[in-house]
Amino acid sequence: MRRLVAAAVLVAGLALVAGVGTANAAENDQFADVRAKVAQASVLVDDAVTAAAAGDRERAYDLARTAYLDHFELAEVPLRLRDPNLVLDLEFKFAELRTGIRDGDSLARVRADAVVVQQGLRQVDRSLADKGLAAPLLAFAFSFTILFREGLEAVLLIAVLLGSLKAGRATNYRKPLVAGIGAAILATIATWIVATFVIEIAPFQRELIEGITALAAVVVLFAITFWLVARLEHRHWMEFMRARVSAAIAAGTGLAFAGLGFTAVYREGFETVLFYQALALFAEGLALSIVAGAAAAGIALVVVGYAILKLGKRLPLKPMLLTAAMLLLALSVAFAGNAVRSLQEGDWIGVTPVDGGWARLPVYLAELTGIHPTKEGLLTQGALLSIYVLGALLVFLVLPAMRRGRSRVVRA
Repeated sequence: MRRLVAAAVLVAGLALVAGVGTANAAENDQFADVRAKVAQASVLVDDAVTAAAAGDRERAYDLARTAYLDHFELAEVPLRLRDPNLVLDLEFKFAELRTGIRDGDSLARVRADAVVVQQGLRQVDRSLADKGLAAPLLAFAFSFTILFREGLEAVLLIAVLLGSLKAGRATNYRKPLVAGIGAAILATIATWIVATFVIEIAPFQRELIEGITALAAVVVLFAITFWLVARLEHRHWMEFMRARVSAAIAAGTGLAFAGLGFTAVYREGFETVLFYQALALFAEGLALSIVAGAAAAGIALVVVGYAILKLGKRLPLKPMLLTAAMLLLALSVAFAGNAVRSLQEGDWIGVTPVDGGWARLPVYLAELTGIHPTKEGLLTQGALLSIYVLGALLVFLVLPAMRRGRSRVVRA
């Protein structure tokens, strides 16, 4: 069984690698200097805003002008061949920033113009950058893990529900259960459509929406991962699920089972929508990898679901769930870094740059890992990672040692 799942994932992964490819080395060398100039233009735009905030409008104007004339213009020639509209739009955005600084626009307006310019520069960097291999594979792994973990929990609960109906000779509740599951799937699709629509038209800064979405995903990932770790043992899963089944059987109505089927699937569906929305916000240009990961997870879930529901197999849940938990923790750390970065771009959080190239990853990899060269983001990620490490030590070392100690005392 494990081999079938692994094979399905491997095939999808190989298809992804073959599909996305990479740019050749000559192209990378050609654009390396240009992208360095774009990065410097970004730094100068931040410096211009800082000077404007300090009341030195003349210096702020010079910095904004230098960012455009001495740096961004060098990217225009190769970029015009790829995205001429982006070049034209960014020229206008730079002009608005310079004009606003020169004409005495409010600091809030100058900052808003700078945010728009920074977004355009990031688009330029993304247009010229090579996706490489690490970023697509990481997007694939995150996408696969989101759907597989959420789907696996739903499959396990449905299996217990169906098993309980069969054991209690209450198959008349099967139709309400299936109806509840179907309604949950439709509700999940509707939630995705609504969430996408709201994100696109919400009357808020794009950066604020991105930051709030990512923070919400971090909170939910944090909660469900520790909840998941507490139920890694198969018997704990069964105890938890049977308790929910018993409550529905006690109610003795089809509506109770329809509601149980709906909540079992929709809770996972809602979490899936939230995580994919957050991932999509920070994985622009990697849609193929995300779709491939979701497709591979779908294949794996079909195999696992068939084995559990049709063949009655007992699969090794603990290693699958533990692996999923670790990847979800990594995803939450990435979301935390991106949340801070988005709020910084919207001027909701201060920015303290980090010198040195170690914190400046390629654009696609930076957005997938959430690692950006600011102290605020790196400290947030470090703090969250420390909590996870301490939690893992507690769950896997300290608590088992305490239980063993109590067992020896009882035997003595």
